[in-house]
Amino acid sequence: MWIILGVIVALLLYTVFVYNGLVSLRQRVNQAFGDIDVQLKQRRDLVPNLVETVKGYAVHERETLDSVTRARQLALEAQGSAGQASAEQALTGALGRLLAVAEAYPDLKASGNFQQLQLDLSDIENKLAAARRFFNNAVSEYNAAIESFPATLFARNFGFTHREFFDVGETARQQLDAPPTVKF
Repeated sequence: MWIILGVIVALLLYTVFVYNGLVSLRQRVNQAFGDIDVQLKQRRDLVPNLVETVKGYAVHERETLDSVTRARQLALEAQGSAGQASAEQALTGALGRLLAVAEAYPDLKASGNFQQLQLDLSDIENKLAAARRFFNNAVSEYNAAIESFPATLFARNFGFTHREFFDVGETARQQLDAPPTVKF
């Protein structure tokens, strides 16, 4: 009788231990996503300053400026990691086009304000890359934990579901995988 009661108590304690571990991993994923959100907000806040700076020099580039503004708005409205990843990919592309436009205006490139904004954007992009790596690592650990035995027996019943990685998208992946072109 005592042995059976001891086994039941041990199983309950083990279940509580596994459940608390899963909760901890889920919170780590949520915190990591929050870190990405902070960096994305900083980047989105920087975009209007970049647009206004470029606008003063490149008055004929209205379409590019409008596309950056639209992409920023879509990024602000995006929900969930997949939606945000997609919207941020579009914003990254629009910012790339904006910086390419800036190359055509030597006075703009020489502007101290524009140079500082470029440095700020570069810094945010580096922090964002680190936050994405941390998030994807947390998601990997979390997904592995809910798919491991014995947690897999009850993880779904307690509301632990598979999380998606923060992916750069297929188009960006092809660009990242392509060898760089070098021209002399």
